[in-house]
Amino acid sequence: MTTPGSTPLVSLITVNYNSTPVTLDLLRSIQKHPYPNLEVIVVDNASQQDPTNELCAIMPEVKVIRSASNLGFAGGNNLGIAQANGAYLLFINNDTEITSGAIEQLVRTLQAHPDAGAVSPKFHYYFHPGIIEYAGYNPMNFFTARATMRGNKELDNGRYNELSETSYAHGGGMMVPAAIIKDIGVMPDNYFLYYEELDWCEIMKRKKYKIYYDPGALIHHKESMTTGKTSTLKTYYLNRNRILFIRRNANFHQQLVFIVYFMFITLPKNALVYLLKGEWKHLQSFYKAITWHFSNPAHYEDRNRGTTLIP
Repeated sequence: MTTPGSTPLVSLITVNYNSTPVTLDLLRSIQKHPYPNLEVIVVDNASQQDPTNELCAIMPEVKVIRSASNLGFAGGNNLGIAQANGAYLLFINNDTEITSGAIEQLVRTLQAHPDAGAVSPKFHYYFHPGIIEYAGYNPMNFFTARATMRGNKELDNGRYNELSETSYAHGGGMMVPAAIIKDIGVMPDNYFLYYEELDWCEIMKRKKYKIYYDPGALIHHKESMTTGKTSTLKTYYLNRNRILFIRRNANFHQQLVFIVYFMFITLPKNALVYLLKGEWKHLQSFYKAITWHFSNPAHYEDRNRGTTLIP
């Protein structure tokens, strides 16, 4: 338990996968804007080259965890959780850079709101200064499985400068109290990539915790530096996990409408676009994402709890 005004230990966890130069930039930004009680954990998801020496050369105190296989976003973060000692855990993409006072502000918000399951800062696009990526999430449309970010691609003119509840935290930067993770479990790791933070937030909300957006903290995001903006990997997991999220979190009526929408609008539309563009590998990934669900029914279970770490 921490008290308002105290400086609790924060465990900053980031996942690296074949992108060490980007992770080094994150570490430099942490050093430029230090928090006085911080442990930094880098989970390397089986990169081709061991980044430990390069990371330690920049930040000797960094704790590097090498995974024997690529466990995905949630699996990598869960390895970090197992080694974290902080009262608060800050999950942050390695393709981000923090700004002055961001960590302190998120801590203050969690201290002031004991009902919080998670809090995310404001996000700006790194390569487009002053342009908002994230200022909170609008509610999920469970009929289409779409949730839009507030302020996305807008000039930051102060419109989104109020602390507020939001539907979802941003997976690229979210602080969660360790006590909450103990209560609800760690990130659901059946997504591998994309949608896991949305599912985790749904679990939090079912437990009556609130999700907050805090504009007093700012992060710059380089966006899709690991997967690539148009990769077939992204096509596969975005579509596979869009369906998985609905199966795990929507009620029967919502699921029924979603299936009709997906089969008669999303499927033919996406297939036509890939065909017209000659993007055969993306089309293959799209259909593979759909057919995955016919052989993996077990992933719809345990919707009220995330993954449980084995002691």
